[in-house]
Amino acid sequence: MNQAKTETMVNGYSSKAVVVDDPKLLQQKKAAIRLMGPSKFQVIADFDNTLTRFWVDGCRGQSSHGLLQQENPVYNAKRDELFNYYHPIEFDPQLPIDEKTKLMEEWWGKTHGLLIEGGLTYDAIRNSVSSALIAFREGVVELFEYLEERDIPVLIFSAGLADIIEEVLRQKLHRTFKNVKIVSNRMKFDQNGNLVSFTGKLIHSLNKNEHALDMAASLHEELGETDDQIIDSASLKKRTNVLLLGDHMGDLRMSDGLNYETRISVGFLNHNIENSLDNYRKGYDIVYLHDAPMSGVVKLVSELFPASD
Repeated sequence: MNQAKTETMVNGYSSKAVVVDDPKLLQQKKAAIRLMGPSKFQVIADFDNTLTRFWVDGCRGQSSHGLLQQENPVYNAKRDELFNYYHPIEFDPQLPIDEKTKLMEEWWGKTHGLLIEGGLTYDAIRNSVSSALIAFREGVVELFEYLEERDIPVLIFSAGLADIIEEVLRQKLHRTFKNVKIVSNRMKFDQNGNLVSFTGKLIHSLNKNEHALDMAASLHEELGETDDQIIDSASLKKRTNVLLLGDHMGDLRMSDGLNYETRISVGFLNHNIENSLDNYRKGYDIVYLHDAPMSGVVKLVSELFPASD
């Protein structure tokens, strides 16, 4: 039987806990990653409820999907109707994966169509983010800075919209990081700031993984983006040690498509802990409970690559 390690304090935060199901295996993984060094390392992170907090000011925080408000409220209602229909399908365990994938493509396609038809503008994105109840976990900036100093890439995988995530980063962190890349669906706006189309292949909840890197790479080339914005998928695939951050069991699939050597997975179990902990502790190397801060991950990365390295 594995011995689980539980701490009731995480960097001074009371009522937080971290669960490590197999401490010996974790130490072996840390040693292997440290030996290979930062040039062989990358971080893969989910966005909503992983980098962002589950609770904000005592209320359930909004997701990057849920915060968007179009100028025409009729289209917000239409997108809500689609959510109510397709969301249960997304989590239906009885539905075969190929059938579910087709339905997810259908849902995303219809939603994107409504955003165009409803006349979405970039101003609406900016205003939606400004008034949204969304906040990053404490320690996210420190994590990004520590990784940036060591030229370690951070890939944010999202089935949502890259433009919204970038605006959240701008407004809530007030800075950008050259090592942070977003692998997500990207919008194309005309010179007046009106949404006209989406670029690249559709990224949805069931293909949100390293296979999507090639989609994102071609997408960036189409946009003619500058070198520091382009995702170099060939270079990333040589970084065969991974730190994966997620909040759902499905997020463990984000490293699919990468032939990794060593992976440390960190799961944020924000709610429904009693029913979910057994699955999370078996799936993730480290599980943080109760909407914990990112400080434990900062400490982990500093142990892998100490400041003197």
